Amino acid sequence: MSNDLFKHAIALTGGIATGKSTVCNLLKLHGFLTIDADKIAHKLLDMHSGKIAQMFGNEFVENGKVLRKNLGRIIFSNEEEKLKLEAFIHPLIKEEIIKEAAIFEKQNKPYFIDIPLFFEKMHYPIPKSLVIYTPKELQIQRLMQRDGINEEEAALKISNQMDIEKKKDLADLVIDNSSNLKNLQREVERIIKEIL
Repeated sequence: MSNDLFKHAIALTGGIATGKSTVCNLLKLHGFLTIDADKIAHKLLDMHSGKIAQMFGNEFVENGKVLRKNLGRIIFSNEEEKLKLEAFIHPLIKEEIIKEAAIFEKQNKPYFIDIPLFFEKMHYPIPKSLVIYTPKELQIQRLMQRDGINEEEAALKISNQMDIEKKKDLADLVIDNSSNLKNLQREVERIIKEIL
């Protein structure tokens, strides 16, 4: 795969509940194109809901739609099932991202690909990465609020990902989202200046 494919791409990543979607929305307001791996995954899961029912059981599909919360429960608690799902879905996600990226590359300007597991799994030859950073304590708090779960459950979900400090070290660019929205907007503007 030639690296020209993602020449202008910047991988946007971070941890669960560190503010990736908010940053994506802010970048869109500034006129940047973004590709969202999670959205693609959701679309693909529903497209292949028959296969998911086959692999995991009919109770995970309703009216042709995958019950992602229910599926998430076994995926998060069972490594083998998680790997089974990833082996099926990741190549499909990658194919779709490559298709969308090819269109964006024609514009000859930076665009973002939101890939939650960029450092963990998804082997993309994307030259630059941007990490949305929040200290772990805050990440746990935000996740508890967002998903209405307890601290233990939040910590378990977060432990499924590479430590946020490590991601911060690996990143080319970092947005600090440990304060409020006003601060986040300033951080986004700072990053845009750096990129352009």
